[in-house]
Amino acid sequence: MNQTNILLETGTNELEIIELYIAEEGEDGAAENAFFGVNVAKVLEIIESPPAMEPAESAAHPSYLGVIPLRDMVLPVVDLAVWLNVKRAKNRHEPILVTEFNGVRTGFLVSGVTMIHRVSWSDVEPPSRYLSDMPGNCITGTVRLGEHFALLLDLERALVELNALDSSEPEQTAEADANVPLHVLLVDDSTSVRFLLRRNFEAAGFTVDVKNNGEDAWAHLQALKDEAVKRGQPMTGLLDAVVSDVEMPRMDGYTLTKNIKSDKELSTLPVILFSSLISKGLLHKGESVGADAQITKPEFGGLTTQVREMILARRAG
Repeated sequence: MNQTNILLETGTNELEIIELYIAEEGEDGAAENAFFGVNVAKVLEIIESPPAMEPAESAAHPSYLGVIPLRDMVLPVVDLAVWLNVKRAKNRHEPILVTEFNGVRTGFLVSGVTMIHRVSWSDVEPPSRYLSDMPGNCITGTVRLGEHFALLLDLERALVELNALDSSEPEQTAEADANVPLHVLLVDDSTSVRFLLRRNFEAAGFTVDVKNNGEDAWAHLQALKDEAVKRGQPMTGLLDAVVSDVEMPRMDGYTLTKNIKSDKELSTLPVILFSSLISKGLLHKGESVGADAQITKPEFGGLTTQVREMILARRAG
């Protein structure tokens, strides 16, 4: 399953998801399938799990099942049901989704995989505001697939909980210049990533606006543009840059970037795509919609410095 061969035109607000399920064991012993979705671009392959995988008592997280050999690598494996706090009805020949994002390869044990669906981000409903703001939220959206709904998973949060993504300390940056105030819009559907981004940018002296999907971000930008016109000043007088995820309900980051760069008043805003999907094989997608920079999500260190330098370079010339 080659990430570079996904036949989706950039900026069409579409994605392909692998539908998987967890067979949840009920009180009467019967199993009922709970359906979830993962972006195809994050999945390298699907393999059969070895028998009798059990977490060690010393495991860093109860969902961590240890490692298995996979050709030229050692693959850490996470029991997705345990991470989701679902009691799984165990079966033989359960599959493992081998994923790669945030620069990390991880296996996720599930009950089964059904098929690949192509959907529009506009059909993906974000979780309620109450759920999205909960510290433990691991759901980024809901989408109807045939006769049932599937929940889109925030797998980045699993890496945070398993200490594969550093979330301990804010980025160390040079002291902000009070005479050069900087204002940035952060757009991400992951609760954990929004927290890290807001913390780092505010610690670096930025004024921060935060939205959890591209559609809300686009509406916010339209309102700022109207305000700029009313004041008779350029858009960059109210906002200096946009830092956006790629995968988001209603409108993805590629479409948001394309909209910004196609708008006469907004096009001067620097747009930085900050996503787990950024890789050499997929850089052309961001370039095709006019992104000014593309940074992969493990690179929290230095992000605010890069954004600050980009803004100051724009102001200087």
